[in-house]
Amino acid sequence: MGKPSLVNQTAVSDFLLLGLSERIEEQPLLFGLFLGMYLVTVVGNLLIILAISSDPRLHTPMYFFLANLSLTDACFTSASIPKMLANIHMQSQTISYSGCLAQLYFLLMFGGLDNCLLAVMAYDRYIAICQPLHYSTAMSPQLCALMLGMCWVLTNCPALMHTLLLTRVAFCAQTAIPHFYCDPSALLKLACSDTRINELVIISMGLLFLTVPLMLIVFSYVRISWAVFGISSPGGRWKAFSTCGSHLTVVLLFYGSLMGVYLLPPSTHSSERESRAAVLYMVIIPMLNPFIYSLRNRDMKEALGKLFGSGKTFFLP
Repeated sequence: MGKPSLVNQTAVSDFLLLGLSERIEEQPLLFGLFLGMYLVTVVGNLLIILAISSDPRLHTPMYFFLANLSLTDACFTSASIPKMLANIHMQSQTISYSGCLAQLYFLLMFGGLDNCLLAVMAYDRYIAICQPLHYSTAMSPQLCALMLGMCWVLTNCPALMHTLLLTRVAFCAQTAIPHFYCDPSALLKLACSDTRINELVIISMGLLFLTVPLMLIVFSYVRISWAVFGISSPGGRWKAFSTCGSHLTVVLLFYGSLMGVYLLPPSTHSSERESRAAVLYMVIIPMLNPFIYSLRNRDMKEALGKLFGSGKTFFLP
C-alpha cells in the first residue's frame, strides 16, 4: 500500500545519467570543453610518466609515487568522462546496469588510490626532510613497492565489496541519476530495498579513504613544519619546504573540493553543487596536476625537455 513499484535488479537494464545540463544548446559547448580537458589530462599525465621512466635521475621514491599518481589520475578521469562525452555525442543519457556498476567500481578504486598515494607521498617528504639519514633504508625500492601494493589492495577490496553489495539492491522504476557519472549515494536513493549495509560501507570507506589519509598528511606536514622552522638559514628553510610545495598544493585542492561538498550541512546539498565539485576533483585537479608538479620543478622540466628533444614525443607535433 503506497509502496513504490519494485523492479528486480536483474531486470534493470539501464540508468539515465542526467549530466551537467539538460539544455540542448549547451551540449556542444560541454562536449568541446570536456573533450579538451580530458585530452590535456591524459596527455599531461602520460608525459609525466614517460619523463620519469626515461630519466634515470628521477628514479627515486618521490618520482616513483608521482608516476603512479599520474597513472591513477588518468585512469580516474577515464572512468567517467569518455562515457559522458559519448552520451553527449550520441544525444543519449543511458548507461547500462553493468556499465554503471563497472564505472562505480573504477571510480571508487582510483579515487581511493588517489587519497592513499597522496598520503604515501607526504610520508616520503616527511622521511626526506625529518630523517634524511634514514631515507635510503626507510624508502628502499622494496618498501616503496610494498606500500604501493598495499595501496592497491586497500582500495580495491572495499570498492569491490561495495560494488558487489550493490548488485543485491532492488531499484525502483525511476532510474534517473542527477549526475554525469554513477554516484553511489545517488544510486542508493533510487533503491526500494534495504540499503543500510551499503550505507555503512560508504561511511566506512569515507572514513578509511578520506579521514585516515588526511590525518597522515596533516601529521607529516606538522612534523615537516617543525623541522623546517628549526633550520637557521632562510635559504635552507625555503629549499627544504620547496620540495613539498607541489604536493601540498595538490592536497589542498583535492581535499578542499571534497570537504566543500561532503562536510557541508545536508540542507545545503544539491545535485548541481555536488556535480560541480565532482568536476573539480575528477577532472580539473587531475588536469592541473602535471602542471603543478612540472612548472616549478627543475628536474621535471629537464626530463620533459630531454623527452621532447629525443624524438620520443609520440603523439605531439
